Amino acid sequence: MRALLSVSDKRGIVELARELVALGWEIVSTGGTAEALRQAGLPVIPIDAVTGFPEMMEGRVKTLHPKVHGGLLARRGHPGDRAALQQHGITPIDLVAVNLYPFRETIAKPNVGFEQAIEQIDIGGPSMLRSAAKNHQDVIVVVDPDDYPVVISALKNGELTPGQLTPGASPGSPGSPGSPGLRRELAAKVFAHTAAYDATIYNYLVKDLPGWPERITLALERRQELRYGENPHQAAALYAADEPGIRDLEQLHGKELSFNNLLDVDAALAAVAPWSGSDRVACAIIKHTTPCGIALGRRPAEAYERALATDRTSAFGSVIAFNSGLDRAAAAALRELFVEVVVAPAFAQDALKVLQEKKNLRVIRLAADPDPPGWDFKRIRGGFLVQERSRPGAVGAESDWKVATRRAPTEAEWRDLRFAWAAVGAVKSNAILLAKEEAAIGIGAGQMSRVDASFLAVHKARQQGHDPAGAVLASDAFFPFPDGVEEAAQAGVRAIIQPGGSAKDADVIAAADRHDLAMVLTGLRQFRH
Repeated sequence: MRALLSVSDKRGIVELARELVALGWEIVSTGGTAEALRQAGLPVIPIDAVTGFPEMMEGRVKTLHPKVHGGLLARRGHPGDRAALQQHGITPIDLVAVNLYPFRETIAKPNVGFEQAIEQIDIGGPSMLRSAAKNHQDVIVVVDPDDYPVVISALKNGELTPGQLTPGASPGSPGSPGSPGLRRELAAKVFAHTAAYDATIYNYLVKDLPGWPERITLALERRQELRYGENPHQAAALYAADEPGIRDLEQLHGKELSFNNLLDVDAALAAVAPWSGSDRVACAIIKHTTPCGIALGRRPAEAYERALATDRTSAFGSVIAFNSGLDRAAAAALRELFVEVVVAPAFAQDALKVLQEKKNLRVIRLAADPDPPGWDFKRIRGGFLVQERSRPGAVGAESDWKVATRRAPTEAEWRDLRFAWAAVGAVKSNAILLAKEEAAIGIGAGQMSRVDASFLAVHKARQQGHDPAGAVLASDAFFPFPDGVEEAAQAGVRAIIQPGGSAKDADVIAAADRHDLAMVLTGLRQFRH
């Protein structure tokens, strides 16, 4: 019985080899793996003793040889394969444990050059894995170190048995008893691993090329099965891509996140993203993936109280995000409201202790960029729509904004307009947001007409005891008609920020001038469908 061990990640490899040797296996190994096994006092056959060729080209060529791949691909029950093994003096390889050069980890490091990245593209490793996985009826193949104990246990209890050269077997029949389910599971894991590895390389090579690539390759890893999807009759699971985001979430407390929790967490992180790295604390309260409250403050507790004041009624059962670490004062304030999830980049120990008193509250830490640049995918039946990610409130440069009305905003209005423009990008279209003193006081979201969104924002403000008089208004897209401006003016709004670009811009601006409103045009819209 022969095993070939060649790993970049040497976690558990000595223990695996020691168990195999104890079971009577001989070990073939390469380079650094062979050295690690020798240092552990284990007998090792170097790969060049098998191939008759030394490792060459700084390790680029060492396992690409018929004596390796013939030993992996030979069907134990196939007379022609058995004859070829005998004719060419090839010893079958019954187990392969291989993992690959750390390409993903290498390109994630800062200041890694192209040539350095290219040298981390593994050739021999994927070739051995694919050969062994193709012939998994006869060869046990292991790509994940976490599976080493499973394989050893299965070998000991007879669930896995090395393939045998059985002269009486019919061509193509498996010559290896044992669990076909486990063999297939291990083989399937190999192809998932090599597919993800190749996808990472492909995405690296095309990322700086002009235009959209001909193909987009996604490798998603299942992180957890969920109790159900959007509704109880729908099965669901969470899969994470190999990019910053959901993979970086760390749950510190509470029961498992639900499908809808995760959607709201994503929306909440996007809502506070415009203030990432700012010395101002931002808090967003999310219901059904859109803010029902959003505000800035000097401290987390103040930002939370101001965001909560936007719409106290809707905040029940919400997901709440902060752009800053959470202290005890904010945690104590949160204790008074039923909240599904709170997410922040850090939690003080005394704050975490307070939050952990609420058994139904999920506490999530995300220390990475809450809304990294990249591609945004939206699922449609049979395909995906792909676009550049739009970071709410970050589109366009303020230097491109222009005052379109006779009256320019006051200094206080400018401050609130900047806040409102950053905040409205997180609201579902059609979106209107009213703001005072860098806090939302009324939000009209997801309406079929912009005038209805304006009406709803005013209605919600008054419903919660806010006076719209003197507020500013942000619209995620242009006003197609003056009626939205008229609605805002009647409520006492004093300044508006919107993209402009409507065929009726002149009429919209004229309406603002009639009511002595200041209007700023940004030139870019912020639809969130």
